[in-house]
Amino acid sequence: MTSVIVTVGLAFVGYLMTYLNGLRLAQRQARLARINQQLSDLYGPLFALIEANLRIYDAFLAKHGRPDGRSPFDGEAPATEEALAGWRTWATTAFIPNIRAMRDVVVARADLLIEEQMPAVLLQLCAHVSGYEITAGRWAEGDYDERTSVVAWPGKELRLYISERFTHLKSEQARLLGGAPSLGKRTGRFNMSSAG
Repeated sequence: MTSVIVTVGLAFVGYLMTYLNGLRLAQRQARLARINQQLSDLYGPLFALIEANLRIYDAFLAKHGRPDGRSPFDGEAPATEEALAGWRTWATTAFIPNIRAMRDVVVARADLLIEEQMPAVLLQLCAHVSGYEITAGRWAEGDYDERTSVVAWPGKELRLYISERFTHLKSEQARLLGGAPSLGKRTGRFNMSSAG
């Protein structure tokens, strides 16, 4: 009788261990699938678009910047008409389409955010795009009084936000795939000190 109880007990423990291991693997796979989707549908596109925008801006400065490399709009001397016309062309053909694409990614894939609430920097991005659409509409009517969006561009803050989240998710993805260890403690929430 004792051997039957031991056999049943060992079988139960074996089943329980198999069940718990399967549950752990399923949770790991679900977490990896979510991270893959966050990277492919939200943070990856945002990262690529903001980096492309920075490179395009650098090209604009190379062509239209002041001799010291600054923006044609920085400094006491007003920008030349050529620089202003160049800006409108670059803005309508490159910058505005890129920031619209960023906004569209944020709006369409907000369900993939790491945070529980929409970050203020992403709301600022969306408002900036809408403000630029107003400015571009005025340009189309021949009104060139405004040069930029009526809402400030969250440049450095946005780039930092996107690059930190992208780096954090890539690290977590590598850890789940058996690569590099995770940056920071696993708390179930994004830890700003753990990224980048």
